[in-house]
Amino acid sequence: MKIDEELECPKVDIIILNWNGWKDTIECLESINRITYTNYDIIIVDNGSENESIEMIREYCNGRVAVNSKLVPEIEGRNNKPIEILEYEREELESEGHKLDDSEKIRNNKLIIIKNEKNYGFAEGNNIAIRYALKSLNPDYLLLLNNDTVVDREFLDYAINAAMSDKKIGIVGPKIYYYDFNGRTDIINFAGGRLDMWKGRSYHIGEDEIDVGQYDKIKIVDFVEGSAFLVKKDALREIGLIDPIYFAYWEEVDFCMRAFKAGYELIYVPESKVWHKISSSVEDRFKIYYISRNRFLFLNKYSTRNQYLSFLIYFFAYQLWFLSFLYLFYKRDPRLFKCFIRGTIDGILITDNKPKHRH
Repeated sequence: MKIDEELECPKVDIIILNWNGWKDTIECLESINRITYTNYDIIIVDNGSENESIEMIREYCNGRVAVNSKLVPEIEGRNNKPIEILEYEREELESEGHKLDDSEKIRNNKLIIIKNEKNYGFAEGNNIAIRYALKSLNPDYLLLLNNDTVVDREFLDYAINAAMSDKKIGIVGPKIYYYDFNGRTDIINFAGGRLDMWKGRSYHIGEDEIDVGQYDKIKIVDFVEGSAFLVKKDALREIGLIDPIYFAYWEEVDFCMRAFKAGYELIYVPESKVWHKISSSVEDRFKIYYISRNRFLFLNKYSTRNQYLSFLIYFFAYQLWFLSFLYLFYKRDPRLFKCFIRGTIDGILITDNKPKHRH
């Protein structure tokens, strides 16, 4: 599939966050280098990696590191290396005087590496790249893409065509499969997102189902999953960046809610396909803490008075006990239980996100 030739091909900046995960990152890059869409740049944000990530990404771009992937087969006779790289320190990019010089402006499909001095988390790590892109690269769309994903060759064509079909569409999400589900690659992880504000839960439609075409229609959804998240520049400028208070998890749901409240539609596009390894670089304790904490932040910010009360009843009457049993007795890991309790307490106590429109 190609972008409609009667329409101008929009510029897309693809943002990939790396933290000690260069092997996943270069596989993701290799899949992007095979896509049929042509008008894009790639921004890799290295979030303070403590290993050889930057060096190995450079080696990959110079053609000196092979990519072993079951989903990105070798293409005989095709050489897509070397890839030109521009490298910046975060402080340099965020200085008032930074500008792209003329030689940088005229290049397309370049790879830009932003080196952060520490781990800013998913939210602010992406914000650093978004601010740079909006200031210096002038994209029409930005695509936030997890480094542990592999993309279909036509995924961006389908996503952009759908995004351009209606000016009300602000955010587009693909169909996301598990990279490896017991050896299978046709098991759905995400076919659109649904929110239950009464229980404080977010759901992946189609999760763990074999794809037999049951979710093959474009539809409006409550949220788009953050591992592959295409957003219109105009929407970003109107509603602002990702809220850094979340650090990781629930931040994309918050962003989608703000887009919805600003009048934008969020859509799921099944022809656009991505495979995700699912938190390959995230420790369970980290994930449990932030999911537990951030759910309270989100509900406190967006739910009505009755929804929040319903959530609290559901949580303290059922979920608190269920998850405590899960971590202490089923998984037999008191550290996970401590992270769950600490995240819950911190989520309740943090006051930065006091409700503004509770009614």
